[in-house]
Formats: sequence, C-alpha cells, structure tokens
Amino acid sequence: MTYKTVRTGIFRSRPNRFIAIVNIDGTDTVCHVKNTGRCKELLTPGCTVILEQANNPNRKTPYDLIAVYKGDRLINMDSQAPNAVAADFLSARFPDATIRREVTYGDSRFDFHIHNGDEEWFVEVKGCTLEINNVGYFPDAPTERGVKHLRHLSRAVSEGFHAAVLFIIQMKGVAAIRPNDTTHPAFGDALRQAAAAGVEVWAVDCTVTPDSLTHRNPVPVQL
Repeated sequence: MTYKTVRTGIFRSRPNRFIAIVNIDGTDTVCHVKNTGRCKELLTPGCTVILEQANNPNRKTPYDLIAVYKGDRLINMDSQAPNAVAADFLSARFPDATIRREVTYGDSRFDFHIHNGDEEWFVEVKGCTLEINNVGYFPDAPTERGVKHLRHLSRAVSEGFHAAVLFIIQMKGVAAIRPNDTTHPAFGDALRQAAAAGVEVWAVDCTVTPDSLTHRNPVPVQL
C-alpha cells in the first residue's frame, strides 16, 4: 500500500490513544494516531515519526501518524495497513481464487474469505509492531477479540473449512515472531491450540518506506 503526501516530525507526547503532539518544522501540532495500541516502546519523546497529510483540509488534526523510527528501523504503525498488505499477499498466494473481505461466520467476522477451487478459507489478519531483540511479538496489549477469533477459526476447521491467521509484521528483517505470553498468555495458549487444531499460522515481514508498506518474506513462527 502507498501513502500520498508524507513528511517527518519529532514526537513530543501522546495525551491520549487517539492523538499525539508532533513538532513539525518547529511547531507543535496535534496529529491523529492511526493505532490505538499502547506503542510505548515506539513513541518515545524525541523519536522521528512519519506523518501523512489528511485529505480533508478542514479536519481538526491535519496529519495522521503512520510510522516511526526505532533506531535505524522504520516501523509502520498504521493499524489499517495490515489488511491492505494482506489483500496483496493473499492475491499472490491464491492467484485464481475469489477473495472477499469482512465475511461473517457464525458470530465472528473474519478479515478474508477465500474460495479457491474446492477449498474455502477463512483468514484473520494481525498486525505486529512490537519488536524485542529482533523478534516480533503479538499482541502488544491484551486482546480478547484476538482470542475469540482463534477459537472461531478452530471451529471452522472442525466444520470442514480451511483457516489461517496471518501476521503482517510491519517492519523488515525480524528473525521470527512469537506470541507475547508475557502480556497476554491467553492469546498464546489460544494460538497454540488453534495450530494444533489445524489452523495454519503464517507470518510475513514488510519492506517499509516513509510512503509505502509492502509484504516481503515469510518469517518463522515460534509457538
């Protein structure tokens, strides 16, 4: 995926999960944060961030905060980006399939439904922005919704469907991805149970530039 008009700024503070104060050319500006997660290890005072200019000139926040430099590594933190990247990834993986977004199954809504010949797949996408010692971790905060999705993917497999959870790692070059058992052990347990039940677990890293995010290479999943 690509962004239209981007610029850099210096992160100052985050008064709440929706906004950040960013210094742009010497002026502190209120910006929308396109990620409601904690991201405390990313948004540290003085770090360089990437902003996309809003299309609506009358919007109260003129910029969206979409990426941040953690040292030399640029990490995309736009929570809407993983599904756009996943759509490209799945189209490449299933070139002849019919792929639909936001499909209801029981009382769950999955990100993608794939009809590939005689196979039907449900795929749920998770964006990963947390990196520790060159390993990606998910989640960065407890996610009961994520646990529910894994359980429903397992149920889909038991009812004859194929299912997968796809981790889009919003950075380049991590060595592996693991469930964050320290932050949310229930998610790690649910992920391991889902894998044992036949849910496939995929992960890819991304090439990140200030104005783009593109799926890159498969990354090992360490359960």
